[in-house]
Amino acid sequence: MTPLRLLTFSTLYPNDAVPNHGIFVETRLRHLVLHEKVTSTVLAPVPFFPLRSSLFGTWARHARAPRREERLGLTVHHPRYLVIPRLGMSAAPFLLYRAAVWALAHLLAEGHTFDAIDAHYIYPDGVAAVWLGRRFGLPVILTARGSDVTACPDYFFPRLLIKRAIAGADALVAVSEALKQRLIELGAEPGRVTVLRNGVDAALFRPLPRSEARAKLGLVRPTILSVGHLIERKGHHRVITAMPSLPDLDLLIVGEGPERAGLAALVARLGLGGRVHFVGAVRQAELPLYYSAAEALVLASSREGWANVLLEAMACGTPVVASNVWGNPEVVQGADSGRITAANTPEAIASAVQDLLAAPPSRAATCAYAERFGWEATSAGQAAVFKAVLHSRLPPANVSPRQAAVVPAR
Repeated sequence: MTPLRLLTFSTLYPNDAVPNHGIFVETRLRHLVLHEKVTSTVLAPVPFFPLRSSLFGTWARHARAPRREERLGLTVHHPRYLVIPRLGMSAAPFLLYRAAVWALAHLLAEGHTFDAIDAHYIYPDGVAAVWLGRRFGLPVILTARGSDVTACPDYFFPRLLIKRAIAGADALVAVSEALKQRLIELGAEPGRVTVLRNGVDAALFRPLPRSEARAKLGLVRPTILSVGHLIERKGHHRVITAMPSLPDLDLLIVGEGPERAGLAALVARLGLGGRVHFVGAVRQAELPLYYSAAEALVLASSREGWANVLLEAMACGTPVVASNVWGNPEVVQGADSGRITAANTPEAIASAVQDLLAAPPSRAATCAYAERFGWEATSAGQAAVFKAVLHSRLPPANVSPRQAAVVPAR
């Protein structure tokens, strides 16, 4: 049986310069290729900056990504597309498409053949992917992951393009039931949306002896953990503000981002300098050490699709406290996993942490809960969606390299 040949398309994909960027897309794809008869070539465009990179802060790291690299057995291409940070949101799909169409044409000219486009994140990536599918005669499967359908549609023009992409896709995948409902609200037919949640890699995320982990990190007091990009919607500021009500605990914040200075200022204003510590960015392989050392992980996001950090912590035997938003209640069910906060406020966070730590589950019970979320079922579900799409339509049109090299006028 010939393997299904995918072109995986997303700007949310790790590269050598930014190894943690979009790692959840890479992990999902890696398990799909591992468990099913599927091959994939990755097209992961990165921003191009025509001026001195230092002017663009953390965005500039993407400019150092290689044009092509091998990651975990997959070939990844990083064509450049123009981005103006904090501006040009409405232009992003067009700029992304212009770069991607040339890159895909080049792959076809080299002799690559694809059965379908597997696109992650609906705006702007999915919008551009649907245009690519039309241009090259390929079916397109879009995966919604979170703010692409919970926040981007708040803007008029992006919403218009998102609705058109949803209508133009051959199939839709959501990583949680909550995101499926959001896709339906945006016009998707319920029968065209398949929920395929993320899993957890139990070979990587496994419990380490807590005392040893704490000693390696130099922890001397019970500690909770907040993990994620340092941006407003991840809610680190709410966890920090809860700390005065949790005087017996310290807090480690793992991640990097534009809000670090503001968060550090908040720590200083609250007089928490000796109890709240910024770790910075940590490679995924190092995260089990931090999860294992903590009493609990706290996730106070204002928006989530399916938060991978929750299952990662649980797989290391660490229960969680998570905000009651979107997909979180689908991940955290029952006392062995942790608690969902009554409200996403510092007061409710402190109360949930106190309740959890007053009667914590055993590490074995929390690990056993996480083991229910392996990748095999999700990978099988993905393969089934791709095969159903291919069976429902004629094989992709053969596009010659000469035809593909012509960018259509729009």
